[in-house]
Amino acid sequence: MNEKSRYDLEERLLEFSVRVIRLTKAMEKTAASQHLAQQLLRAATSPYANHGEAEAAESRDDFIHKLSICHKELRESRRWIRLIQRAELVSKPQLLTPLIDEAEELVRIFAASIRTARTPRPAPHT
Repeated sequence: MNEKSRYDLEERLLEFSVRVIRLTKAMEKTAASQHLAQQLLRAATSPYANHGEAEAAESRDDFIHKLSICHKELRESRRWIRLIQRAELVSKPQLLTPLIDEAEELVRIFAASIRTARTPRPAPHT
């Protein structure tokens, strides 16, 4: 990841979604792995779309709500990836560690953003 995209949240969410799509395409073709792949696809691609919705939020509460959805879906994604890794549903499960790490970083970013957005703002001076 280049320096610019490291701080571009939209780009990071897009890349996370792409990496998950590639992961699910590489998974075994068993009933269990296909079930987990579908769950992961839904959870991991949702933050990219919801981040876009947050950028167009109609109110502060709407903004926080959309960020909260991103946070929740990223936490869920991290769990699905950990399960896929632990169950060894891909040929090289150790290669999933960087994806888990990215999910963890994104979870932290959204948690911090939500905390910041909830912080009361000082009243404007008139």
